[in-house]
Amino acid sequence: MCTAITYKTKNSYFGRNLDLEYSYKETVTITPRNFSFNFRKTDSINKHYAIIGMAYVEGEYPLYYDAVNEKGLGMAGLNFPRNAFYHEIKEDKDNIAPFEFIPYILSKCASIEEVKELLKNINIANVNFSDKLPASPLHWIIADKFSSITVESVKDGLKVYDNPVGVLTNNPTFDMQMFNLNNYMSLSIESPVNNFSKKLNFDTYSRGMGAIGLPGDLSSASRFVKATFTKMNSLSKDDENSSVSQFFHILTSVEQQRGCVHMGEDKYEITIYSSCANMDKGIYYYTTYDNKQITAVDMHKENLDGDTLINFDLVIGEHILHQN
Repeated sequence: MCTAITYKTKNSYFGRNLDLEYSYKETVTITPRNFSFNFRKTDSINKHYAIIGMAYVEGEYPLYYDAVNEKGLGMAGLNFPRNAFYHEIKEDKDNIAPFEFIPYILSKCASIEEVKELLKNINIANVNFSDKLPASPLHWIIADKFSSITVESVKDGLKVYDNPVGVLTNNPTFDMQMFNLNNYMSLSIESPVNNFSKKLNFDTYSRGMGAIGLPGDLSSASRFVKATFTKMNSLSKDDENSSVSQFFHILTSVEQQRGCVHMGEDKYEITIYSSCANMDKGIYYYTTYDNKQITAVDMHKENLDGDTLINFDLVIGEHILHQN
């Protein structure tokens, strides 16, 4: 399972936790402007916006988990089991395979308004990358510097929701996640007042009691509430280091620790990596489960007019600064 968020200070930021029980040996991958995207059921794109993000590269094709383009548009795919539904080919539509959706959108669009226009004719088609890599059940968060949307391909068709909180987790569907927030409107960052009964006296014995009832478990519905509460109340300075640090602190509030979600046998779901992309500057920051030191890759320090992928292996293994 996963959590994705947006964040705004002087610059705009986009990223996610990837929660899984295994890794595909993903890399930070830059797709330059002249790399050829050969789509399965629609026309190829040979010239496009440059893209940076986390991807599993198979056969020189970047299977992006999350990414941003040089225009400041970001997109991430999150697990959406039992709800995701991919349709058969429709001749009157632009048929895009799930694994192509991120590069298709980010190669062509510079804003949410452009995305919404493009989505009017898109059909997420039931096409696998290969026999060994079947289509994952996903839904997507897409954001620019000003707003975000959630896109879900379900049996009823393609649903596009405005996402005013800039947060996405997994199940249930996004409209239900937003409705569920109504149950937590009484939460506060302030100390609570006694609304229980005027006949009783209560003792505010601890800081943070205004948020009693905020979910702390690792389910997707609970992570949505907690990430939204944390993000919507989050404060930081406007400089880059403070903003990036705060972004990772928000993600840390819903990260998964090894041993807490058992997937059978000796497998446990963990936060494989966390990412934070500066959408204005094209800098992709990340941490991994065993390396909490923030690592950065700047797309503009590479040749963005090339035609081959640029890959950076993840820095893994804890980096501890010894002071004595």
